[in-house]
Amino acid sequence: MNTSSTDIAAALLAWYDRHARVLPWRSKPGAPPPDPFRVWLSEVMLQQTTVAAVIPYFEKFTTRWPDIPSLAAADDGEVMAAWAGLGYYARARSLLACARAVAGRGGHFPDTEAELRKLPGLGEYTAAAVAAIAFGRRAVVVDANVERVAARLFSIDEPLPAARKAIRAAADAITPTERAGDFAQAMMDLGASVCTSRAPKCLICPLGAMCEARSLGDPERFPVKAVKKAKPTRRGSAFWIEREGAVLLVRRPGKGMLGAMRALPDDGWSARGDGSGVVPLSGDWQTCGTVQHVFTHFALEMQVLVWSGEECCDPDGEQGEWWPLSRIGEAGLPTLFAKAARLVMAQREEGTE
Repeated sequence: MNTSSTDIAAALLAWYDRHARVLPWRSKPGAPPPDPFRVWLSEVMLQQTTVAAVIPYFEKFTTRWPDIPSLAAADDGEVMAAWAGLGYYARARSLLACARAVAGRGGHFPDTEAELRKLPGLGEYTAAAVAAIAFGRRAVVVDANVERVAARLFSIDEPLPAARKAIRAAADAITPTERAGDFAQAMMDLGASVCTSRAPKCLICPLGAMCEARSLGDPERFPVKAVKKAKPTRRGSAFWIEREGAVLLVRRPGKGMLGAMRALPDDGWSARGDGSGVVPLSGDWQTCGTVQHVFTHFALEMQVLVWSGEECCDPDGEQGEWWPLSRIGEAGLPTLFAKAARLVMAQREEGTE
């Protein structure tokens, strides 16, 4: 098709001016850029997470920690607990590291993509997004939505992930110098609401007349995805140890999976292998059931064992704490262990009926 990059940008920005999503971290189209802190925080939260899931977390975070100084001074455990449920917990550790790095340079984010890349946890995408949206810099911002729009617009038929170089080049070709932040968000909104993975709404798309995939009659074919490899399934156990109305929770190591978060003790399962099956205390153990959870690189089947021994010594103060059952929902357990807690508590309620 004989369509210029200027035509594409103009059509998309005109559509965005009328249909932009209202989100708590955004400015209205054409308005001055939003607070870089809010842009950065939202982009970190949105990695591999939906907008609908992020909004309540974002609002709670910014109420509790409204700026870089407050977040940089926050307790690690409190931030990890507030993050619980969003998943991909390494993001929360990077969030704190970045906040502290920015605080160390006077509390101000650098305003260029190259300098933003030097901050902890800011990769190519996040640095570009903050540069464009918060500072109005021309930057090529490519998330999953932009990837899909560009692949369809130019019918890029090379399978992912190899296609990403061509997709980025296509996105670069149509990114304008003016209103770069609005353009990036317009591409995101178009992918989220019109150029969707399934059943794209081509009839109302502002780029429909310029889209090569639509002209071919099969837009859903793009982007072409590589065949997924099956995830291995690991098996392990978690241990529910209770006394005097409280359950034993431990703090996981600072680095690694679910790092620095409260959790139930477990038998050492990991992405690399099954758990040992060794229980941490002598006594009678009853199987409560099994919970399942899918991580990025593996699936886990974790049985939940409930201890019914007679005595239990105090845990090491640095490794464990007795958490009141009445406040288990406030412990900030990651999703996997929250599932286990719900399983035990549900069986407890059934037993009392």
